Amino acid sequence: MARKRKNRTHLKGGVASNPGSAEGTPKSFVIKHGQVGPSLAQLVRDIRKVMEPNTASRLRERARNKLKDFLTMAPALGVTHLIAFTLTEVAPSLRIVRLSAGPSLSFRVERYSLVKDIIHSSRRAKSLGNVEFLSPPLLVLASFPQPGPDAPPHLSLVMKTFQTLFPPLAPKTLKLSSARRVVLISYNPDKGTIDFRHYLITVRPYGVSWKVQKVLEGASAKASSSKHILDLGNEQDVADFLLRKKGEPGPTSDGYESAASTASSVAGDDGDAISLGDDYVGRNNKKGQKRAVRLDEIGPRMELRLIKITEGVPGKEGGVIYHEFGTLSSLDSVPLYSFRHIFLSVVKRTRAENAAQKAEHAAKEKLRKQRREEQERNVRRKKLAEAGDGEDAADDLEDEDASGELEDDGEWDEDEEISEDEGEDEEASGSESSESEDEQKRPPPKKPKKSKR
Repeated sequence: MARKRKNRTHLKGGVASNPGSAEGTPKSFVIKHGQVGPSLAQLVRDIRKVMEPNTASRLRERARNKLKDFLTMAPALGVTHLIAFTLTEVAPSLRIVRLSAGPSLSFRVERYSLVKDIIHSSRRAKSLGNVEFLSPPLLVLASFPQPGPDAPPHLSLVMKTFQTLFPPLAPKTLKLSSARRVVLISYNPDKGTIDFRHYLITVRPYGVSWKVQKVLEGASAKASSSKHILDLGNEQDVADFLLRKKGEPGPTSDGYESAASTASSVAGDDGDAISLGDDYVGRNNKKGQKRAVRLDEIGPRMELRLIKITEGVPGKEGGVIYHEFGTLSSLDSVPLYSFRHIFLSVVKRTRAENAAQKAEHAAKEKLRKQRREEQERNVRRKKLAEAGDGEDAADDLEDEDASGELEDDGEWDEDEEISEDEGEDEEASGSESSESEDEQKRPPPKKPKKSKR
């Protein structure tokens, strides 16, 4: 039996060594991490459809996977961007990370709509297949201020980040048939938010009413598909179907549409009409034909608010480039309710908590020391009691306790007055202590030795 030869499946110095440079197209991971609901999980799947075909559509996240796992695995697979969704106490959060050196942009998802919500609310629902997602979408940036000294510097970085998410547009090499979708990123200066929209490009015949379009579609459709065949059984003439006004039961003297009324039902106007520069997807969409172009929203839809821009990637973050509540470079000019005073109040509260914790530990240590000393005195009292000098030993221990308490009270105040009675008590206590000392100096009586028989 011949030995099976293993084919080489990995190229040296390819995408792994220089991510995104082999084909010049960015690749992305769209993930969710943490505890998220079914609605946010569906939003992640919808965003994956938007980013196709340059994303991992069938990526599965496990409960034990962390954000660090994806950051470690992504560069080896040639992934250039990480789009992560998570759910916070305030609102859903979106993070866009440029691999493998950053920066990282954090957004708050103010509002969002899923693909199914957009389709159900649309009067012209489009049935989407897989053909529309075989080519990447075209990116359109709208309402962003032009770069200049008066423009906010962080918006230029936001524009650059969204531009690098999608492949660059090359008009000379772009095939017209590959332009099937459009992603619109528009900036709202009144709210300070960024709107995310996803559209499908549709091409219609120009200068033709919708009834003629139905006839053309039915004539060019396959005979096996009965849904494209028109039912003209109740019509006496084709003109009854083509020229009759809407709502008229049959042809009358004024029941046919005029040239003016027909022009109002034409798909598109002069502003929407273009001449195709190349063959496009659809029937009779040949080069040079005049067609009306329309954008149909297919979702999802998001309203984003920029919260923070940091250097580096999560886990290895650097300085804060931009923050909604203030930047570290402008702390002296921000108001009292800004980020600086919030930070300082947190620092002060932390110092106070540390001082209180140290005082609590000192009190516990002092109490533990007192209990240990009391336990040692009790042990010595029991030992002396067993030796036969229980009463004298107990008196001695009481004297020691009293002397220890006096020493712990600290030094005597020189200005404090001592009465005569107190002096007499002190002399009496001094005589008693001297007697006790004499008793302690006396050797204990010797016990008679027992004779051995």
